Parts: sequence; C-alpha cells; structure tokens
Amino acid sequence: MKRLVIYLMAGAEAPDLAEAAVEGGADLIELGFPFSDPMAEGPPIQRAAQRALAGGMKLKGVLELARQFRETDQATPLILMGYLNPLMTWGFEAFGRAAAEAGVDGLIIVDCPPEEAEPLADALDAAEVSLIRLATPTSDDARLVTVVKRTSGFVYYVSVAGVTGVKEADEQAVAPAVARVRQASGLPVAVGFGIKTPERAAAIARVADAAVVGSALVDEVAAGLERNEDVTPRVLSKVAALAKAVRGARLAQSVA
Repeated sequence: MKRLVIYLMAGAEAPDLAEAAVEGGADLIELGFPFSDPMAEGPPIQRAAQRALAGGMKLKGVLELARQFRETDQATPLILMGYLNPLMTWGFEAFGRAAAEAGVDGLIIVDCPPEEAEPLADALDAAEVSLIRLATPTSDDARLVTVVKRTSGFVYYVSVAGVTGVKEADEQAVAPAVARVRQASGLPVAVGFGIKTPERAAAIARVADAAVVGSALVDEVAAGLERNEDVTPRVLSKVAALAKAVRGARLAQSVA
C-alpha cells in the first residue's frame, strides 16, 4: 500500500492544517518542532521555524498541538520531527512519557547519530513511541546496518544529498536505494526531500512505500499568511492533488 506523508511546521494553525491534510487524503502527519539552528531544512522550512519561534512556539506547545489534533482524530499516525537539543533539555524519559500522553506515535531526530541513540531509544521504547531513523544516499550497506538498528515503524530515506526543498527526487536513483533500505531494515521505506508536485509524489510512490511532502506545503502556508488569507483551503487543495496522485500509484500497483 502506498502512503502519503504530509509535513507541517508546528504553529498556532497546525491542528486545523493537520485536519485539512487528513481530509485531503494524507495517511500520516509529520509535525516539525521549530529549532533555531536547523541542519537539514532548506529556506522554506527555516523561515517557517523562525515564524513559529517568533510566535513563542516551544516543545511543550508542540505537544499541546498534538493533543489538540488527537481530540478529533485518534486514527491518523502522528510523528514529530526535529532536533536533539530540546529533548536533552527536557530529558528523554520525561519527554517520551509526555509525547505518548499527547498521542504522538513516532519521532524523527535529524541530528542524533545512531551510535549515540541508545538512551533516547530506551526512553521511547518505554513510552511505546517509535524511533524513526534517516538513511541517505551516502549510507552504504555497512552503514545501513547501524542506521536501522532499533528503528521501528518505518525508515525515512532522504532522497537527495542536501537540505529540504532544493533538489528534486529522482525515482530511478531512489528505487535501488529503497530496496537496499528495505532489505537492511525489514521495514517500509518513506522517501522525502525533493518531492513537491503530484507527478513527483506519484513517481516516488511507485518505487517506495510512502512519499513525504513538506516544503511545498510550507510554501502554501507562507503564501497564504503573506496575503492574510485562511491557509486551510490552500493546504486541503494541495494535499488532495498529491493524494490523488499517490492513489494512482496504489492502483497501478494493485493492477500489476
């Protein structure tokens, strides 16, 4: 089954946008928590993080947004994506418990190397929250064994070398990498970075288990905010087009 994962930056409008994304056809919501010194995000998500921080968003607020989302949607998987420093400040065990209580299903921490992930993995295992790790084009077979250790839920494959929203994912290059990651992990593989259009989402969904779209949605939100518009219809329309394309990949797979 092919899935559509939608990334949204945590902000005051996030619960409404997440609901709109699910209504539009998103299968999983990835909620970013803002950090002042991101390593993996391109300009659109960096700007979204700066807006969120300027609005007073902190990790506690992100969990409150997760709780708000769970008030109306108990079924759609919800994961958080961000950086290690805020979790270290909070404390891994305390954060794991708080995340579980808020209805969070999984966590992606971009800058936590697998060699140093054991304390975080222990805390999340105790809270029954999945630790989802990142594999990249530079992860060779030997490195993949380490990368996927204690990963659960799925593996997130970064399709391009570089930051989000700059380069375009190429399904011909992605397909063999996805196969290697699946073999190493035994888990589904979601592909992100470089997927902006329905056509690109469909192409990636044909070779992976899920396509992750982030910067394109963040751009839609930013454009609406600049015009002082209600951004929810923008997100709903964009996600609906992406979901239709991914559903097409599902149908093509079932026919084949």
